[in-house]
Amino acid sequence: MRSGRALVTFVAAGFALAVRAEEVPYVRQKPEGPLQCGLLGEASGLASSPTDGSFFWLVNDSGSPAELHLASTDGSDLGKVSLREARNTDWEDLCSFVSEGKPYLLIADCGDNAGQRPECLLHVVAEPRLPEAGKQLEGDVQAAWTIRFRYEDGPRDCESVAVDEKAGKILLLSKRTEPPLLYELPLKPASDAIQTARKIGAISKPLPPGFPPIPYGGQPTGMSFCPDGSAAAVVTYAGTFLFPRKEGESWAAAFSREPLALERHLLRQAESVAFSRDGGVLRVVSEGGKSPVACYRRAGKEK
Repeated sequence: MRSGRALVTFVAAGFALAVRAEEVPYVRQKPEGPLQCGLLGEASGLASSPTDGSFFWLVNDSGSPAELHLASTDGSDLGKVSLREARNTDWEDLCSFVSEGKPYLLIADCGDNAGQRPECLLHVVAEPRLPEAGKQLEGDVQAAWTIRFRYEDGPRDCESVAVDEKAGKILLLSKRTEPPLLYELPLKPASDAIQTARKIGAISKPLPPGFPPIPYGGQPTGMSFCPDGSAAAVVTYAGTFLFPRKEGESWAAAFSREPLALERHLLRQAESVAFSRDGGVLRVVSEGGKSPVACYRRAGKEK
């Protein structure tokens, strides 16, 4: 490409994203992985460890055991822990965050393909202690707190959840609605009562479903916030999209603009996305055994 002149163009279903090369903040690298854990057949959630950037956490989709799996960035299987007193009804995303100096993971049990669940759950777990070199993670953990919630306008399918740790908010992006709707919940509710997810915005224009069009290709299947709050990443079966956020701007305003389309992830069924804790790396994984880990690095920091 010629610097300053070349365009990155993604055209599908009447929606074009044309971005100058120097404006693309993350560049796709050679894939990491593949994931080695044989139990991760339907990886639906991915989160970077808040403690050590060489590890990340994953969860499986609906019907699987209520377990958190640990992997290194080269895909090595480092074991798992079970979540006590919990059921994997439809775990669809995983987030990591730091609150009051302590690292946490948030498990989003909010998948609802039929749009009929009376309430959904978000389990917050203190990050399990990472294993020593050469050892496997094992045992079980207890949720630090669980949030029961409903949407203000009725049941929604949702596979995309992210935590704004500075604001103390959880954001949820709906699937199977036109357009995808953005909802908000408190990260630490004042009581154990059922919370109401309030609609605060939407993705302004349809995300492209790929070319040729992929069924459900334009629907969001994972979301992550850069820890410094500067951007949100959304993944679909077709691509990876970045919603930059200006200083002092709301997430609703950021999602109302056309996103930047990164290079395609080239995964079969991408379901989850996660920023590294320093914001320098963006990773995407797919459902299906031993998924490659698609990797984007911040422009100017490519290896």
